[in-house]
Amino acid sequence: MRYDSITDAIGDTPLVRIDPAVHGLAHIDLYAKLEMLNPFGSVKDRAAWNMARPGLPGARERGETIVELSSGNTAKALAVIAGMHGLSFKSVTNRMRVPEIKELLLLLGAEVEELPGRTECLDPTDTDDPLTLFHQELTRPGSPNLHTDQYFNSLNTEAHATGTGPEIVADLDGRAPDYFLACVGTAGSSTGVARVLRAHDPQVQVIGLVGQKSDFIPGIRTIDEVQEVGLFDPATYDAIEAVSADDAIDGMLTLLRRCGLLAGPTSGAAYHGAVRHLRPIDAELTDRRTAVFIACDRVESYLSYVRARRPELLGGSPVKNSVATLTDAETSSVTAIDIADARKWIAEDRPLVVDLRGPFAFAALHIEGSINIVDELFDELIRGGLPFSKRQPVLLACPVGEKSVQYAALLTRMGHPDVRSLAGGIIAWRDAGAPLVRD
Repeated sequence: MRYDSITDAIGDTPLVRIDPAVHGLAHIDLYAKLEMLNPFGSVKDRAAWNMARPGLPGARERGETIVELSSGNTAKALAVIAGMHGLSFKSVTNRMRVPEIKELLLLLGAEVEELPGRTECLDPTDTDDPLTLFHQELTRPGSPNLHTDQYFNSLNTEAHATGTGPEIVADLDGRAPDYFLACVGTAGSSTGVARVLRAHDPQVQVIGLVGQKSDFIPGIRTIDEVQEVGLFDPATYDAIEAVSADDAIDGMLTLLRRCGLLAGPTSGAAYHGAVRHLRPIDAELTDRRTAVFIACDRVESYLSYVRARRPELLGGSPVKNSVATLTDAETSSVTAIDIADARKWIAEDRPLVVDLRGPFAFAALHIEGSINIVDELFDELIRGGLPFSKRQPVLLACPVGEKSVQYAALLTRMGHPDVRSLAGGIIAWRDAGAPLVRD
C-alpha cells in the first residue's frame, strides 16, 4: 500500500476480536477498534488532522503558529503535522503530567508552555483563570495563531462521524454493534461514533467511561472535569461509568499479555470498563450480541505512569502505602472540614496546610501560609512513612476536595492523629470568598 503523505495513513484502523477465553463473555463478541495504530500513535490523529487541515494554507502564508491546549496525544499529532508543513507548534497546559509526552513534544520541535491556573484543567466559567483568559484570547478574531481548539471544535467530532464510526459499521458487515464503549476526554470520538452508530440502529447502547474522582488516567477526564468540555453532551450516553487508575493498568496488562496489543492505560481503562459493564448483561443473554471499545493509544509513552503506580511491574518494589489500598470505610471516616470551620481551625490551632495542586495552580492562588507539595511528590513522600510529625495537625487541600480525602485517610491509617481534608477544596474556598494570595 503506497501513500503520497503519512497523513493519508490516518484512519482505516483494524477492528480486532478479543478472544472470549480472555474476557469470559459467553454471548457477546467483543471487538477493539485499534486507534493506537494510527501513524502518530493514537485516536487523536484523526481529530488533529481534521481540525488543522482547513487552516494550513492560510497559516503557512501568514507564518502562524499552531496552538492547542493539550498535554497529550492531540499535541503530539499536531506537532508532527505542524513540522510537516513548515509551521511551529505550541502546546499550552496547566500541567504536563506525563514526562515522556513532554520530552517527545520537545523532540518534535514543539514549544511547551505551562500556564498558571486555578484548577488542573480548563474551566471556561472561571473568567479570571489565566488558562481561560489565554483560551479566550486565542479564539478572538485576528489571533496570530491557528488555534485548533479541540474542546469546542466540531471538526473534532466530525473526524469520527466521517471516519471511525463508518469504519466500525463497515467492518461489522453494515451493522452497528449492540454496545459501544469509549473513554471520554474531549468527547469527540465517543460523540462522533455514537452519532453514526445510532443512525444505523437507534437501539445501540453507548457507554461513556470517565476517571474515578480524584484519580488520574491519561487522556480521560473525571465526571466533574468532563462537564467543562464544550463537546460533551450527557444525552450522548446511555450510562457514564467511572474507572480507576488500577482498573486502567489491570486492563492494559490484559491487552498486553493476553491479546498482543501494545496498548496504554487509556485503552486498558476502556477494556476493563467494557468487560465490567457487559458481564452482568451477558449473564442474562441467550442470543449473540456485539460490542466495540476503542483502544486509544500505545503503551510506550506511559512507562513512568506505570512505574509511579505499580513499580513491581517494572522490577521495583511494591508500593507499601498507597491510596489504591484504601477501603470505603477509611475514606468515609475522614474529617472533611468546611470553609468556615477550616478558617477557624487555621486561626486557632495553626495546622500545617498542604496544597496538593500543581505548582502553577498554587502560584496563581493559594491559602496564605500553605505549602505546596504536588500530589505525585506527596505520594512518594508517603511511601517512606509519615512525612509529618504526629504532633503537627495537618489540613490537606486539592482542587475539589476529593484527592485530599484519600490522602487524609491514608495518613490516618498510618497513625497520624489529626489530619483533615478541606471540603470542596480550593474551588470551594474561592467560591466562599475566603482570602487567597498569589505568588
